[in-house]
Amino acid sequence: MEGAGEETGADIREEPMSRLDLRGVACPMNFVKTRLKLDKMATGELLEVLLDGGEPIESVSSSVLSEGHLIESSTVVSSQSEGQMLSAERSDYHRLIIRKTNAA
Repeated sequence: MEGAGEETGADIREEPMSRLDLRGVACPMNFVKTRLKLDKMATGELLEVLLDGGEPIESVSSSVLSEGHLIESSTVVSSQSEGQMLSAERSDYHRLIIRKTNAA
């Protein structure tokens, strides 16, 4: 098998080109801000978006997919794991990695 010792594209971790912290931003503004940022990015670039759970993560995820972009990962981040004080405003949140496609 040729290239058996080489890393595949799936093994290489790319860092997002841009980051949006939309925790505390209400729907639909969180998607509007995500879309505006994606519109300014080049095809293939990654965008990291931090969102609250519930409607924000569900709405932004489904809207991004319906526009033809790819969700590379969606993870729940514990504020305690980042050494932050646990509060009502800054408890667990979602980290969404979106790859811009030329479909939109």
